[in-house]
Amino acid sequence: MATAALDVKYENLKQLIEGMGKTLIAYSGGVDSTFLAKAAYDALGRDAVAVTALSPTYPATELEEAKVYAAEIGIEHRLIETHELEKEEYAVNNPDRCFHCKKELFTEMQLIAQDEGFDTIVYGGIMDDLGDHRPGMEAADLLNARAPLLEAELQKQEIRQLSRELGLPTWNKPGGACLASRIPYGMRVTLEKLRQVDQAEHFLHKLGFRLVRVRHHGDIARIEAPPEDLARLFADDAHTRIVDALKAIGFKYVALDMEGYRTGSLNETLANHNIVPLQTV
Repeated sequence: MATAALDVKYENLKQLIEGMGKTLIAYSGGVDSTFLAKAAYDALGRDAVAVTALSPTYPATELEEAKVYAAEIGIEHRLIETHELEKEEYAVNNPDRCFHCKKELFTEMQLIAQDEGFDTIVYGGIMDDLGDHRPGMEAADLLNARAPLLEAELQKQEIRQLSRELGLPTWNKPGGACLASRIPYGMRVTLEKLRQVDQAEHFLHKLGFRLVRVRHHGDIARIEAPPEDLARLFADDAHTRIVDALKAIGFKYVALDMEGYRTGSLNETLANHNIVPLQTV
């Protein structure tokens, strides 16, 4: 899309947010929520506050980046604790896991809103989310959290382009998701599994793999990387170092997914659970 048309979309987004009044933003430091925080701050100034949920499902490196991005934007940034892992309906890891996570987050944000007079809670849902399984969006609807980027009909590529124009360092940041998304549905989410995934991915990031997932299949770590990076996993002694590191973390076997990285690969099993993804409207 031409820059002029995108600029119009951004102005329309700011006007939309301006009409929401004093606003709390669910903020992870990812591409979409950082862009939303910037737009909200541009529209509302001090009446926009970014809120990040701290839990074992959130990588520590992501938190540090989120703090830096918020400071660069200038928006007030608050940290709150959520306890979804303590709830059985979350830990059992059914396909509705994200519903319980987002319900916990938006409930905590509602308490802040009620205590401090915030008018609106928002999150970074976008047009691209509509074709996938997103139970967290159902929790948002239940608790009246709005998705301004979705309402403004913004897509991921447009958000990246606008983020670049706005000078946001997240414009080319790889997509992210909570650590629990690495654990197949039906396998219990535990603190130990989250720790293993976090440490394994952190090790791969240090080797220079920006976009990578370590899916936790019990004793097996299944690595997903973009097709163009697969050869690098075997360059020099990289594969030996990776195997040794992941076994030291607690995995017994280390496997490479030859299909490569794809968003939400664990959702490929949803047909076994009779789950129908959200449809674009």
